[in-house]
Amino acid sequence: MSARRGSAAAAVVVALLAAVTARAADGPRFTEGAATFQANCAVCHRANGAGTPGLAPPLTEFPARFAALAEGRRQLAMTVLYGMFGDIVVGERHYNFKMPEFTQFDDATLAAALNFVVFDIAHAPESTAVLTPADVAAERKQAVDGSAVREHRAAVVAALPP
Repeated sequence: MSARRGSAAAAVVVALLAAVTARAADGPRFTEGAATFQANCAVCHRANGAGTPGLAPPLTEFPARFAALAEGRRQLAMTVLYGMFGDIVVGERHYNFKMPEFTQFDDATLAAALNFVVFDIAHAPESTAVLTPADVAAERKQAVDGSAVREHRAAVVAALPP
Protein backbone atom coordinates (compact mmCIF):
# COMPACT_ATOMS: atom_id res chain seq x y z
CA MET A 1 0.00 0.00 0.00
CA SER A 2 1.38 3.38 -0.88
CA ALA A 3 1.89 6.07 1.73
CA ARG A 4 -0.81 8.13 0.03
CA ARG A 5 -3.40 5.30 0.27
CA GLY A 6 -2.38 4.62 3.86
CA SER A 7 -2.89 8.28 4.74
CA ALA A 8 -6.29 8.28 3.05
CA ALA A 9 -7.36 5.15 4.95
CA ALA A 10 -6.16 6.65 8.21
CA ALA A 11 -8.10 9.83 7.48
CA VAL A 12 -11.28 7.80 6.92
CA VAL A 13 -10.81 5.94 10.21
CA VAL A 14 -10.20 9.20 12.07
CA ALA A 15 -13.33 10.72 10.50
CA LEU A 16 -15.46 7.71 11.48
CA LEU A 17 -14.18 7.79 15.05
CA ALA A 18 -14.88 11.52 15.23
CA ALA A 19 -18.45 10.94 14.00
CA VAL A 20 -19.07 8.24 16.60
CA THR A 21 -17.58 10.40 19.37
CA ALA A 22 -19.62 13.41 18.25
CA ARG A 23 -22.84 11.38 18.34
CA ALA A 24 -22.07 10.22 21.88
CA ALA A 25 -21.24 13.77 22.95
CA ASP A 26 -24.33 15.21 21.24
CA GLY A 27 -26.67 13.23 23.44
CA PRO A 28 -28.91 10.21 23.21
CA ARG A 29 -29.56 8.28 20.03
CA PHE A 30 -33.29 8.07 20.85
CA THR A 31 -34.10 11.66 21.75
CA GLU A 32 -37.89 11.28 21.70
CA GLY A 33 -37.59 8.30 24.00
CA ALA A 34 -35.24 10.26 26.23
CA ALA A 35 -37.83 13.00 26.67
CA THR A 36 -40.54 10.48 27.59
CA PHE A 37 -38.19 8.69 29.98
CA GLN A 38 -37.07 11.89 31.70
CA ALA A 39 -40.66 13.10 32.12
CA ASN A 40 -42.12 9.81 33.38
CA CYS A 41 -39.50 7.32 34.51
CA ALA A 42 -36.51 9.26 35.81
CA VAL A 43 -38.30 10.23 39.01
CA CYS A 44 -37.86 6.62 40.20
CA HIS A 45 -35.17 5.14 37.94
CA ARG A 46 -33.10 8.38 37.94
CA ALA A 47 -32.06 10.29 34.83
CA ASN A 48 -29.17 7.92 34.10
CA GLY A 49 -31.20 4.77 34.77
CA ALA A 50 -29.09 3.85 37.82
CA GLY A 51 -32.23 3.26 39.90
CA THR A 52 -33.09 4.32 43.41
CA PRO A 53 -32.08 1.93 46.21
CA GLY A 54 -35.11 0.44 47.90
CA LEU A 55 -37.49 1.90 45.33
CA ALA A 56 -36.73 1.26 41.66
CA PRO A 57 -34.13 -1.03 40.11
CA PRO A 58 -31.37 0.10 37.79
CA LEU A 59 -32.01 -0.16 34.05
CA THR A 60 -28.37 -0.36 33.10
CA GLU A 61 -28.10 -4.09 32.42
CA PHE A 62 -31.24 -6.17 31.99
CA PRO A 63 -32.98 -4.14 29.27
CA ALA A 64 -30.09 -4.70 26.85
CA ARG A 65 -30.05 -8.41 27.66
CA PHE A 66 -33.84 -8.66 27.37
CA ALA A 67 -33.84 -6.92 23.98
CA ALA A 68 -31.74 -9.75 22.54
CA LEU A 69 -34.48 -12.34 23.23
CA ALA A 70 -38.04 -12.59 21.89
CA GLU A 71 -39.52 -13.15 25.35
CA GLY A 72 -37.32 -10.41 26.74
CA ARG A 73 -38.64 -7.97 24.15
CA ARG A 74 -42.15 -8.97 25.18
CA GLN A 75 -41.16 -8.32 28.79
CA LEU A 76 -39.95 -4.82 28.02
CA ALA A 77 -43.22 -3.94 26.27
CA MET A 78 -45.35 -5.56 28.98
CA THR A 79 -43.51 -3.67 31.71
CA VAL A 80 -44.08 -0.21 30.26
CA LEU A 81 -47.67 -1.00 29.32
CA TYR A 82 -48.89 -2.67 32.50
CA GLY A 83 -46.34 -1.80 35.16
CA MET A 84 -45.07 -4.33 37.64
CA PHE A 85 -45.31 -4.97 41.33
CA GLY A 86 -43.86 -7.36 43.83
CA ASP A 87 -40.35 -8.41 44.77
CA ILE A 88 -37.67 -8.67 42.10
CA VAL A 89 -33.90 -9.04 42.41
CA VAL A 90 -31.46 -6.99 40.35
CA GLY A 91 -27.76 -7.14 41.11
CA GLU A 92 -28.40 -9.11 44.32
CA ARG A 93 -30.62 -6.30 45.63
CA HIS A 94 -34.32 -6.71 46.26
CA TYR A 95 -36.86 -4.21 44.98
CA ASN A 96 -40.47 -4.43 46.06
CA PHE A 97 -42.18 -1.58 44.34
CA LYS A 98 -45.21 -0.77 42.25
CA MET A 99 -44.28 0.57 38.85
CA PRO A 100 -47.27 2.28 37.26
CA GLU A 101 -48.72 1.34 33.91
CA PHE A 102 -48.27 3.62 30.92
CA THR A 103 -51.12 2.48 28.66
CA GLN A 104 -52.06 6.12 28.10
CA PHE A 105 -49.06 6.52 25.76
CA ASP A 106 -49.25 5.42 22.14
CA ASP A 107 -47.18 2.51 20.88
CA ALA A 108 -44.61 4.70 19.09
CA THR A 109 -43.95 6.74 22.24
CA LEU A 110 -43.45 3.62 24.35
CA ALA A 111 -41.20 2.00 21.74
CA ALA A 112 -39.06 5.14 21.63
CA ALA A 113 -38.78 5.19 25.44
CA LEU A 114 -37.80 1.52 25.46
CA ASN A 115 -35.18 2.10 22.78
CA PHE A 116 -33.74 4.95 24.84
CA VAL A 117 -33.44 2.59 27.80
CA VAL A 118 -32.10 -0.35 25.78
CA PHE A 119 -29.55 1.56 23.70
CA ASP A 120 -28.76 4.83 25.46
CA ILE A 121 -28.89 3.65 29.07
CA ALA A 122 -28.18 -0.09 28.91
CA HIS A 123 -25.90 0.18 25.86
CA ALA A 124 -27.19 -2.78 23.86
CA PRO A 125 -24.97 -3.70 20.93
CA GLU A 126 -25.78 -2.06 17.60
CA SER A 127 -26.68 -5.53 16.29
CA THR A 128 -29.71 -5.58 18.62
CA ALA A 129 -32.94 -4.82 16.79
CA VAL A 130 -34.79 -1.72 17.90
CA LEU A 131 -38.21 -2.17 19.44
CA THR A 132 -41.02 -1.07 17.17
CA PRO A 133 -44.51 0.26 17.76
CA ALA A 134 -45.72 -3.12 16.46
CA ASP A 135 -43.84 -4.86 19.30
CA VAL A 136 -45.71 -2.73 21.82
CA ALA A 137 -49.04 -3.09 20.00
CA ALA A 138 -48.76 -6.88 20.11
CA GLU A 139 -48.53 -6.79 23.90
CA ARG A 140 -51.27 -4.18 24.21
CA LYS A 141 -53.65 -6.78 22.72
CA GLN A 142 -52.88 -9.18 25.59
CA ALA A 143 -53.57 -7.11 28.69
CA VAL A 144 -52.18 -8.49 31.95
CA ASP A 145 -51.71 -7.12 35.44
CA GLY A 146 -48.48 -6.08 37.13
CA SER A 147 -48.07 -9.35 39.02
CA ALA A 148 -48.25 -11.34 35.76
CA VAL A 149 -45.59 -9.01 34.33
CA ARG A 150 -43.35 -9.82 37.31
CA GLU A 151 -43.95 -13.57 36.87
CA HIS A 152 -43.07 -13.33 33.18
CA ARG A 153 -39.93 -11.40 34.10
CA ALA A 154 -38.85 -14.19 36.43
CA ALA A 155 -39.11 -16.70 33.57
CA VAL A 156 -37.16 -14.42 31.24
CA VAL A 157 -34.40 -13.85 33.81
CA ALA A 158 -34.13 -17.62 34.37
CA ALA A 159 -33.71 -18.13 30.60
CA LEU A 160 -30.98 -15.49 30.15
CA PRO A 161 -27.60 -16.83 29.14
CA PRO A 162 -24.96 -16.38 31.84
